[in-house]
Amino acid sequence: MLDLKAHLKALVETHAPSGHEGPVREVIREAWRGLTDNLEQDRLGSLIGVKRAVRPLDPPRRVMLAAHMDEIGLMVRDIVDGFLYVHPISGVDSRLMLAQPVIVHGRRPLPGVVASVPPHLLPADDRKKYPTFNELVVDVGLSAAEVADLVRLGDLITPDAPLLELNSRRVAGKAMDDRACVAAVTFCLDALQNLRHAWDVYAAATVQEETGLLGAATAAYHIRPDVAIALDVTFAPQPGVDADDASELGGGPAIGIGANFHPRLVEKLKETARAHEIKTQDEIIPAASGTDAWAIQVALEGVPTALLSIPVRNMHSPIETVDLRDIERAGRLLAQFIAGLDADFLPAIAWDRAQPGPDAGGQAGRDT
Repeated sequence: MLDLKAHLKALVETHAPSGHEGPVREVIREAWRGLTDNLEQDRLGSLIGVKRAVRPLDPPRRVMLAAHMDEIGLMVRDIVDGFLYVHPISGVDSRLMLAQPVIVHGRRPLPGVVASVPPHLLPADDRKKYPTFNELVVDVGLSAAEVADLVRLGDLITPDAPLLELNSRRVAGKAMDDRACVAAVTFCLDALQNLRHAWDVYAAATVQEETGLLGAATAAYHIRPDVAIALDVTFAPQPGVDADDASELGGGPAIGIGANFHPRLVEKLKETARAHEIKTQDEIIPAASGTDAWAIQVALEGVPTALLSIPVRNMHSPIETVDLRDIERAGRLLAQFIAGLDADFLPAIAWDRAQPGPDAGGQAGRDT
């Protein structure tokens, strides 16, 4: 049986920013090896685990699950007197990096800290501002000569943030966006070991989502799915986040509703959640979702696509916080959804029959 917390810990404590996903890909490869029939890798680097149907259809049908495995990070852009100046990779927030412990991935891993000019030496007005990336440096505690030998321009820097266990089955750490969703896919594959399914399952850990949804686009072309479900994180309520536009931590995965998502897939996910008493939430996304679903939907000749989102606090920080139960629920919902797909499902969601029906009530029933 999958130890979800241990698996998530291995995922988030691995360092692999966008474009450099190799280390986490190997962690996922090891986890999926015994849960899939074979493992593939597209030429951009996305890992794809294939679990063949137990009772295959003729012709075969393919469902794609997509969760991105890259993370945000930093890159060395200059070295001055042994101090490293940095450039952000994707959505790093300079306000959160000051005083953070980091690892510089030079010729060998180097522990470091993010620093800036002490407040005593700043003009009064500047003390009221957050430093920009141009004003941040990383100090690895070595001489300028040692740094020159060990660090090169372009080397990666990632937060040194181990998984922190909080209360009520909640955990915090870096890269929950989107490795919490990779863990949900692993949970699904584990649950499918005890279920009979008629569709082939293609589980994709995609690359370079944070730099433009690139891995999802190439993986969709590699897989050529009949339908797809992308997984990503969404905002949970916290100070500064409007509760009306957020999904409750511990309230179950959020099902995306909007132009990016096929209405019949949304309907089927909700029906499955109700039938198996899995808590879910609605997430209204009128246009671009900014997730892998946005790229997959328009791949090939168009792919019917849905989105499941796991609520997270403190997004794009070293202390992203999730509830393990939401990961379990997302994985269980995916597994039961896949087990419920039959030969009639694809014709049933053809666009001339895909007008959305009346909303069936948003929240599902009890949860185990």
